[in-house]
Amino acid sequence: MAVINQPASQIRLTNVSLVRMKKGKKRFEIACYQNKVQDYRAGVEKDLDEVLQIPQVFINVSKGQVASNDDLKKSFGSTNTDEIILEILKKGEIQLSERERSAQNEKLHNEILTIISTKCINPKTKKRYPPTMIDKALKELKFNMVNAKTAKVKALEAIKLLVEKQIIPIVRAQMKLRITLSNKEYTKIEKTFKEKLVSSVEHEEKIDSETELVCLVEPEFYKEISESIKSKKGSVEILDMAVISEGNQNL
Repeated sequence: MAVINQPASQIRLTNVSLVRMKKGKKRFEIACYQNKVQDYRAGVEKDLDEVLQIPQVFINVSKGQVASNDDLKKSFGSTNTDEIILEILKKGEIQLSERERSAQNEKLHNEILTIISTKCINPKTKKRYPPTMIDKALKELKFNMVNAKTAKVKALEAIKLLVEKQIIPIVRAQMKLRITLSNKEYTKIEKTFKEKLVSSVEHEEKIDSETELVCLVEPEFYKEISESIKSKKGSVEILDMAVISEGNQNL
């Protein structure tokens, strides 16, 4: 097994991110710079020299054990290092360093709190809670903020728990809109509009050649709704920024 001997003055494998893949009966690794693997997979970084610390396939990066041609041939059916590195980079499992994992967890934590803050209000004041207060309530509930789920999924789980336990008075907030659009244009979008963007319709009326709709929507959909309606020469009026739906009145 070949071992890379590096000059004592050269510190190439500090702050390393590993990407690991099991192929056949062996495990292979490549050494990358922190955060660059995600950038490469997202298409932000295309230069492999900026991603790879060393353009080699390893059996064990920390020990400097480079995979032999026999190992590569048996597992990948090839000894083309460039192609094998690309396969590992695209399909392998990212092994985060403690620093990266901590930064990632903190980012996820903040995203969750921000989502909850924008989706919920105090039913008495109709004002939103700052993320710090939401964080305190979730800690009291011992809510697990960190796992493999996305920030949005975790935020929805947290909202459900907060609404159920009422550590602080909290409900989901919605916007009440009045939408006016020509009957012809409304007919084109009605099904998709009601199924995907509107939580509930409070009033719908056809007046001459126009349809008037009063509905409740999630705040996150307001921009999409507004742009869509205005592009069709319709109008959108905000009647209430923070509505408490009937199902939340008794909370």
